[in-house]
Amino acid sequence: MKLWQKDKASLQEVDRFTVGKDREMDMFLARFDILGSLAHITMLESIGLLTKPELEVLSGTLKELHAQVLSGNFEVESGVEDIHSQVELMLTRKLGDVGKKIHAGRSRNDQVLVDIKLFLRSALHDTVNEVKLLFDLLQSLAEKHQHELVPGYTHLQLAMPSSFGLWFGAYAESLVDDLATLLGAYKVVNRNPLGSAAGYGSSFPLNRTMTTRLLGFSSLNYNVVYAQMGRGKTERIVASALSNVAATVGKLAMDACLFLNQNFGFISFPTELTTGSSIMPHKKNPDVFELVRGRCSQLQALPNDIALGIANLPSGYHREMQLLKELLFPAFEHLRDCLQMTRLMLANIEIKKNILDDDKYKFLFSVEEVNKLVLDGVPFRDAYRKVGMDIEEGNYQPSRSVNHTHEGSIGNLCLPEVNALMDRSLADFHFEEAETALALLVK
Repeated sequence: MKLWQKDKASLQEVDRFTVGKDREMDMFLARFDILGSLAHITMLESIGLLTKPELEVLSGTLKELHAQVLSGNFEVESGVEDIHSQVELMLTRKLGDVGKKIHAGRSRNDQVLVDIKLFLRSALHDTVNEVKLLFDLLQSLAEKHQHELVPGYTHLQLAMPSSFGLWFGAYAESLVDDLATLLGAYKVVNRNPLGSAAGYGSSFPLNRTMTTRLLGFSSLNYNVVYAQMGRGKTERIVASALSNVAATVGKLAMDACLFLNQNFGFISFPTELTTGSSIMPHKKNPDVFELVRGRCSQLQALPNDIALGIANLPSGYHREMQLLKELLFPAFEHLRDCLQMTRLMLANIEIKKNILDDDKYKFLFSVEEVNKLVLDGVPFRDAYRKVGMDIEEGNYQPSRSVNHTHEGSIGNLCLPEVNALMDRSLADFHFEEAETALALLVK
């Protein structure tokens, strides 16, 4: 069954190629297609295109289908083109001609658009929650390990003393910045395209403000042509936000792989969180972090994949936009898995003590030696030259202590300030408004 089909069916080869993975991908949209339809028919009744009894039976059946989706007992049948066709088919089977009335004033174009936006809004909500959980863990680890020193590196060469508190806290604050880009994506997503039809509006007196309120959108896409043009652009913006989170998590995974390496030996994990070798009995491999690193690299490529998929398309709908679902929808699951597995690993991390006691790290304290001379009145350039010559001539003997000023900077993690940044960012999303609206639709 196809919503656009009149008499002759497509060739089987054409059907297979054009439907592609839509039946599978549309399961991500099932709940949201039903919610969008509930808002649409409520609006249709308000402008006289449905009677009140028709609205009641349609709403009741749609709510039953919504419950099926939540219970996992809903599927797109073989031979049915997509989720939109499946919902309308099930309504028509049960209600007859009344089921055929739900599409008045709506195109599959704006139906897909609203489904995708509702899905993306929900998926971004879930992603933000996962980011917050990792943030909280990183902040607690930063506080716990703030005085445990570790070498800092530039160019992968020994630089200056740092701490695990700074290391954990750096990634926590990075997630705060990532949240800002997620918020930007959320604002683009949280605008209602329903009522734009095929991108050129409808001659029916549709109440788009009403559906905006019913679906919990903050505003609507006012220009109906732009509502359709937003397809692809919205996905690219969301993918960019996800890629920023992935970049943070991927870099953390790379650090963890290095720090676990025996040549560093800064951290370790319980055996059950690592993997072994089929030939080398001593191996404890960081496969979890390696896969996180690899998956996060793929996620960082996603915005470019989407951008190339829509490059140079003119305004209006084009069928290759369907392929964007295959790229973007699974990305949320992949990122969620990376965030959850990173939390699992970090919750069980073991930190090596007294790392800087090893003689190979003595040059980390060269800046402290320079600063001591400066505090004694020696010009900085002269102090720098003296310590540099001592190192070159083998006369460098650091005191192996971090002075109180540097120790203060290592221990001063600004945890309350960073927590406040996160709290302010979370408050800007206003998730509860959207969730309340959707809950009322299926009440």
